[in-house]
Amino acid sequence: MTRDEGLPAGPVLVLGLGNPGPQYAETRHNLGFMVVAELARRLGVSLTRRGHSSLWSEGRLAGRKVIMAQPQTYMNLSGQAAQGIMGYFDLPLERVVVVHDDLDLEPGRLKVATGGGAGGHKGVASLLAHLHSGRFLRLKVGIGRPRFGEAVEDYVLSGFYADQRETIQQAVNEAADCLEVIVALGATAAMNKYNARGLRKEVSSI
Repeated sequence: MTRDEGLPAGPVLVLGLGNPGPQYAETRHNLGFMVVAELARRLGVSLTRRGHSSLWSEGRLAGRKVIMAQPQTYMNLSGQAAQGIMGYFDLPLERVVVVHDDLDLEPGRLKVATGGGAGGHKGVASLLAHLHSGRFLRLKVGIGRPRFGEAVEDYVLSGFYADQRETIQQAVNEAADCLEVIVALGATAAMNKYNARGLRKEVSSI
């Protein structure tokens, strides 16, 4: 297979959304950070460079440069960091992949998508506001909805339920696998593999 038209040749930015600081490290809203950290680990680099309102590093995957970044602006200003690092590397939106948590997907399910609105996600809303477009690729990682009536704001800034932790760790690994497919083969290949996988799980549970 070859790269599809959804991811043009050239360096790729993989931007994981989250909040900086150890108090947020294992929270639902930091799934984007977790996935980017796993991809960096696989590529043998650490996210230790500071600049452009981010922690970031570079690696190589499938013959192309991959820039991995975790914004340090807090979630609601993620677009500011994205704007800075995209400007520094002169990257178009078509070569940006954003990884973030998603309330509307069951825990651990992945979905690759292009375009659309923020869906209530403050990080994505900031990206849309700063980049003036939604034409970036998104890898959504499901966190599901609160079980016990928690306010959404508290839920996303809390750790996972004990019975979800293994599922989420598997999802982080699968999401890193998915990013490898996106970089190597393109968005369509990743959609076909990972979006369909989630649908099969839903069908089998009926």
